[in-house]
Order: sequence, then structure tokens, then C-alpha cells
Amino acid sequence: MNVDDVVNAFVPGPRVRIPGRAGGPLAGLSFAAKDLFDVAGLPTGGGNHDWVKFNPVPESHGWSVQTLLDAGADFVGKTITDEVSLGILGENPFDGTPTNPAAPDRVPGGSSSGSAAAVAAGLCDTALGTDTGGSVRVPSSFCGLYGIRPTHGRIDVTGMMPQAPSSDTTGWFARDAETFVRVSSVMLGEEPGPLPTRLLIAVDAFGFADPEVAEALQPMVARLAGIVGEVREEIMAPQGLSVWSKAQRTLQPVEAWATFQPWVESANPRMAFSVVAGLLNGAQMPAADRSWASLMRQEARARLRHLLPPGTILCLPTTPFPAPKRGLPLPALQPLRDRINCLCAQGGLTGSPQVSLPGATVDGAPVGLSIIGGRGTDAALVAVAQAMENAA
Repeated sequence: MNVDDVVNAFVPGPRVRIPGRAGGPLAGLSFAAKDLFDVAGLPTGGGNHDWVKFNPVPESHGWSVQTLLDAGADFVGKTITDEVSLGILGENPFDGTPTNPAAPDRVPGGSSSGSAAAVAAGLCDTALGTDTGGSVRVPSSFCGLYGIRPTHGRIDVTGMMPQAPSSDTTGWFARDAETFVRVSSVMLGEEPGPLPTRLLIAVDAFGFADPEVAEALQPMVARLAGIVGEVREEIMAPQGLSVWSKAQRTLQPVEAWATFQPWVESANPRMAFSVVAGLLNGAQMPAADRSWASLMRQEARARLRHLLPPGTILCLPTTPFPAPKRGLPLPALQPLRDRINCLCAQGGLTGSPQVSLPGATVDGAPVGLSIIGGRGTDAALVAVAQAMENAA
């Protein structure tokens, strides 16, 4: 039986429920999937009504959907996404903007907006999203959820609509640490642990966030320090957070244009202005800028390898501010997107795993604290999430 979609989280139209395998480790849980994931017999809409017209209905489930079903979770529907995943605030002119259950007058964050809204509203226990430039981490922060961007390449992306393959990842959301751990153990194929022994505080990232956000996160940082032990301050991006952001905003649009160019040129689809602008930016990117950005990616990866040997994690604000108000004009949105990118660029640039932890608010709206580990240390970050809730 379908639950009422009180927050406009699910794509319009009838919803199909698919039962999970009886007796699996996720039996009793329900999940939704961002409308970038293939579900057999259902169109993969991609948040754009012209996309589905030019792409066949899949005949099999995507890897992540099949994995959750095999583990016993019940599929309950596909969720709204920003158009072809090219957005960070969660607003969609075709399917509407999901309500942020934690702050209804504010955006939910994108592009996994519907998945975050569905979990936050209790319409399902967990939900699949994707994260290329922040699309799981940002809605996790804005909606007060646990969310993970796994190590790039860790999760099989078969049956997941691509955007920028060198940055694309599958992620997931949960309201509580217990569910987050159960789902993560299945998706990662690994139980949580071991806990790290050193914590780095990214002072450049905390300084970049709104002062109210940095202050609101301090109790969580103190709790994290108590769990980990050794603590010191570090600069995450010595070249500058904005420089890392510029590199990601150079590489990602180029790949996105390569992904969507055949569709755009053959279908001439209807698209929001901001999406068109992003694709055109990628199409016109000078070769010299692409070369520079590739070198900066190598520098960023080297920096995090240096900062994050085994047993070390780094923390920073997931977003520099809580969710912006809904319906802001376009000129007001771009500076907000730019600031968000400055705290999210390291994900796509370095491929390192990152978990956003809930637990703080500013003016009643959630903000998340992120923890980052070295590549492949996803299970250690999940263990920290569990320990943080136990220590609350």
C-alpha cells in the first residue's frame, strides 16, 4: 500500500511497490530510488519530461536497486531529482520542488531532493541518491539526515544514469544511525569499523562557513573529538577552497556535456535556463582550463592522501549555511551555489568517502557535520556515525 506523498517527494503518477527478498538483512525496511536509477518496467525519467521520451524503459533493475531488494528491503517508489542531476538546491520546474520536512519554507537540496525529502518525512526508511558535486551531501545537511558519498568507484553504478563519470557516485540517506549502518553494511559489503584514532579539523572550511554554522557545529565537533582522541587543526585546501571548486566546476560540466550532447542535439529538449547554462559552459570550456583543472585534481588527491593516512579522518561543515528559502530569483541563487561548491568540490576531485552527520540547527534549520576519510575507508566513517549517535 502506498503512503501519501505529503512532501511531493515521488515522481508524478502511479507508484509500484516491489517486495524485497524474505529474510534478508534489511527485511522490514522500505526504500525509494532517485529517478536516475533503473527499475525494471518503469521509465527512468531523469527529472526531465523529454529525457524519458528518448530513452527506453529498462528491463532490469540497476545494481543498487537489486542489491537492496536482494537484502530484503521493499521498493516503494521513484523520487524527484533536479533535471538530469544538474542542480544542487532541489528545484525542478517539471515535477515540482519537494518540501523540506525539516524546514518547509526552505529548499530540500539537490539533486537527490526527492530521496532526502521522502526519508526525512518518514515515507521510507532509506533512499538511493547520487552524488557528483554534492547531491547526497547537500540534501543530507539541509534535511537533517545521515548521508554518504562513498569512495568513487566503490559502488557499482550499472543502471544509474550518468552525469560526469569521473565524479559520479551512488549514495543513500537515513534518519537514524541504526538504519544508516544496516543499509551501509549491505551496500558496502562490509561491517562498520574500525574507529579512527586521529581527527583533523578543517579550519579553512569552518572559516568559510557562516559563523552561526561554525558555532552550531562545535558541540558535534567536541563529541567527535571525544570519540576519536587525538585532534589537531589543518588546512584542507592550501590552494584555496575556491580554487578546488573552480577545478571541479571545470571538469564536471565538460563531462556532463559529453554525456548529454547526443540527446541535446538530437532531441532539442525543454530545459531550465540554469541547466542549459551549465551544459553550454561545459561545451565551451577551453582546453587550457581543462588541462589546468586536471592538474589541480592531482594536487587535491595528493593533499588528501597526505592528510588522511589510515586511522585519520577530517571534519568540516557539510554546507556553509542552512537551506536557502524556496523560490529565490536566479541572480540570488548562483552565489549560493558557488559557496556550496566550495565545501563540496573535494568529493568529485579526490574521490574520497564522506559522510554527513545530522545534529545541529541554525534558526531552526538543520546543518550537517561531515567526516572524510582516505579512499576505501567508508566503513570507518560508518562506524563513526554509529559512535556519534551512541555518544549523544
